[in-house]
Order: sequence, then C-alpha cells, then structure tokens
Amino acid sequence: MTQADPAASGPAPNDILTPLILDLLEWLAPAPRAYAEVMEAWKTSCPRLTVWEDAVDAGLVARGPGGVEVTDLGLRRLGAAGRRP
Repeated sequence: MTQADPAASGPAPNDILTPLILDLLEWLAPAPRAYAEVMEAWKTSCPRLTVWEDAVDAGLVARGPGGVEVTDLGLRRLGAAGRRP
C-alpha cells in the first residue's frame, strides 16, 4: 500500500487561507512575475491574512532571478486541489 504525498495534499481543508494561497499559485503559475507586481497585487492590511508569507514559508513560491514563481511543490498543490496552472 502506497502513501499519498503529504507535500501535495496541502493545508487542512478548513484552513481559511487555503483558497487564497491556491489563488496566488494559480495567478503565478503561467509565468514568473516581478516581486513588486506580486507585492502590489497580494498586499493586505489584515495581519490574519498572510497569504504571501504562508506560501513562501511552505515552499510553494520562491523568488529567483526571473522573478517570483511557483515551485514544483506549489504546482503539485495546485494539481492536488484540482486547479490547473
């Protein structure tokens, strides 16, 4: 019996940030975007909605020379959630 990949399963379904993190991943998946563009689009004044920070901490997005992009782990999370990049 094989076990499911826990990295692809994502946060618990009752996590309020899960849909927002998936939205961020879906938005970034087609191509890297400039850090400034990501910060402008995903800024929030609510400290409880830490979408960007949580996505970075979970290894779902990364900053690289080409800009901010979805990691392989992030792409697996999108797939596990039934969303297409």
